[in-house]
Amino acid sequence: MRLPLPWERAGERVLFLLFFACGAVAAELEPIKVTPKVYYVQGMPGVASAGNQGFNSNAGFVITNAGVVVVDALGTPALGEALVRAIRRITPQPIKRVIVTHYHADHFYGLAALKAAGAEVWAHRAALEYLDGGEGQRRLEQRARDLLVDEKTTLVRADRWIDGDEAFELGGVRFEVGYMGPAHSPEDLIVVLPGEGVIFIGDILFAGRIPFVGEADSKQWLDRINKLLAMKPKLMVTGHGAVSRDPGKDLLLTRDYLLYLRETMGKAVGELTPFDEAYAKVDWSRFAKLPAFDAANRVNAYGTYLLMEKEMLKR
Repeated sequence: MRLPLPWERAGERVLFLLFFACGAVAAELEPIKVTPKVYYVQGMPGVASAGNQGFNSNAGFVITNAGVVVVDALGTPALGEALVRAIRRITPQPIKRVIVTHYHADHFYGLAALKAAGAEVWAHRAALEYLDGGEGQRRLEQRARDLLVDEKTTLVRADRWIDGDEAFELGGVRFEVGYMGPAHSPEDLIVVLPGEGVIFIGDILFAGRIPFVGEADSKQWLDRINKLLAMKPKLMVTGHGAVSRDPGKDLLLTRDYLLYLRETMGKAVGELTPFDEAYAKVDWSRFAKLPAFDAANRVNAYGTYLLMEKEMLKR
């Protein structure tokens, strides 16, 4: 199967070369500059697949006078290695730390390469349930069946598990790590750079596309979006899609989608309408043309249907 080379997306050139070598995938990523200190690499639209070799999420890095801080690690060991090479092409500064916004496969399977480069891994303690409860291993086996990873891939744990908000300074740059979970995931973290006017938002915001909701706590997610709107951020580096240069607009799109899911699925639950029947009746036209709708919307709606059942039982 022929893989596409290179893409043009939103006026920004993203070069991504894929080839097979000894059963592994190698990749070259082209970092996109957000500010003189902040860069990110942008994954392809859609869900992770053999066609895009798992490159469907973003990762970023911040260059300081004392080293580099990375946010997220991409979705395969090969992509993690490619991220390290991309950082090396921009700066010789050592990679000091990587902050994992959440422990979903497309954001942390590349961690081994960053640890090998000397990075200390930070993540929120809530991810331990995913790692120790069996779900992490099940997801890993699924990705191996989908040929996105091999049997040598491991679930890399954090060196430091944090419990809430943290702040630190490195090389004259202040980093504010904020706990926003449970929302998209139980362990959602954001990384705020006050001096740069940038927030790394993880998957709390999917810019310009349908978010993956799955089993997320959409009620809490909506609360977190409202808090972010009140912060009036200038730039947001999202977990998927191009950097948001109009965060208010993009956050409202995600908010409106989550509200619509809860409204329609909540009504169906209240009327005891079976999911398949309810889903067929809903007018999805407002969101149907957005990227990832076909892949994600039905799963999102079903997850929300189950969530609304749980919320109703608690009343």
